[in-house]
Amino acid sequence: MIKTGLLFFATALAEIIGCFLPYLWLRKEGSPWLLLPAAISLAVFVWLLTLHPAASGRVYAAYGGVYVATALLWLRVVDGVKLSAFDWLGAGIALLGMGIIVAGWKAA
Repeated sequence: MIKTGLLFFATALAEIIGCFLPYLWLRKEGSPWLLLPAAISLAVFVWLLTLHPAASGRVYAAYGGVYVATALLWLRVVDGVKLSAFDWLGAGIALLGMGIIVAGWKAA
């Protein structure tokens, strides 16, 4: 479960970075050169999704929980926004959902 969680976390970071860099280019007057590492990051994101041993729909569903938590951490660390108790509670519930889905992979 920990290995899967860490793989999901790396996947989420690749996706967030791949989307954040074009955001910097489009909304914050960043360099168009940001699109190159963004494309690479999104390619890594797709590759990481293929490393999971479950059917793609289950992987996407479980990944969603880790993505929510990772996006909130990004909000805190990169954007400097203080998280509320509701943010932490929501992240916890999302991670619990991921854990339940992953625990059922062997049963399916």
